[in-house]
Amino acid sequence: MSEPLVLLPGMMCDARLFGPQIAELSSEMPVMTAPVTGGERVSEIASGLLPLLPQKFALAGLSFGGIVAMEILRRAPDRVTRIALLDTNPLAETPQSSAAYEPLIVSAKAGQLGKVIETFMQPDYLAPGPQRAEILGIVKEMGLYLGPDVFIRQVRALQRRRDQQSTLRKCKVPALVMCGEHDTLTPVKRHTFMAELIPYAELKVIEGAGHLPTLEQPAATTAALRDWMRQPYVLQ
Repeated sequence: MSEPLVLLPGMMCDARLFGPQIAELSSEMPVMTAPVTGGERVSEIASGLLPLLPQKFALAGLSFGGIVAMEILRRAPDRVTRIALLDTNPLAETPQSSAAYEPLIVSAKAGQLGKVIETFMQPDYLAPGPQRAEILGIVKEMGLYLGPDVFIRQVRALQRRRDQQSTLRKCKVPALVMCGEHDTLTPVKRHTFMAELIPYAELKVIEGAGHLPTLEQPAATTAALRDWMRQPYVLQ
């Protein structure tokens, strides 16, 4: 049996983001989704999760979850047996992008979380097609369930996050870097850059998907994760 697989969802998302993957992979290996909601710094979220996770585990994070995954890898490289980074970003926030979050925090505090979610998960971040509206609806449902306090904490964590390029360069475990071909929020070019930082990383671009390939192209995403989980521990 494979080692346990820990899934870290994106900003204002929960286990529903990985619903199709949990449904299939949980028959082959232990699968758990860990919340990325417990702190105003990425370091706090990571340090809060580590005592709750298995002693050794495979780690996959999407978007904000990928940012937390990189911090977990930095803090506990001996516990992470392999890592998958989906539609994410290893770079620190710029002053301009950090400042752009402030009006969203004001709106969230004013009871307009629904509008805020629509702003930070825009339709053109996903692949074109009829499923866009349905997936955006799922995203909004997850976000409203988590609530404004979680949104504010996660934004603060994003604003303060560290650059993780050195963490990726030191990675010594099987690594998968994956993104949707239509992702305009964290585009393919950024993932090519990430994959080049990590020794022996595999880059996988999911056709017909944007920023949320786990829901947009679940079968292809699950297949890529399954292949990554089957890679030997030892990198040649």
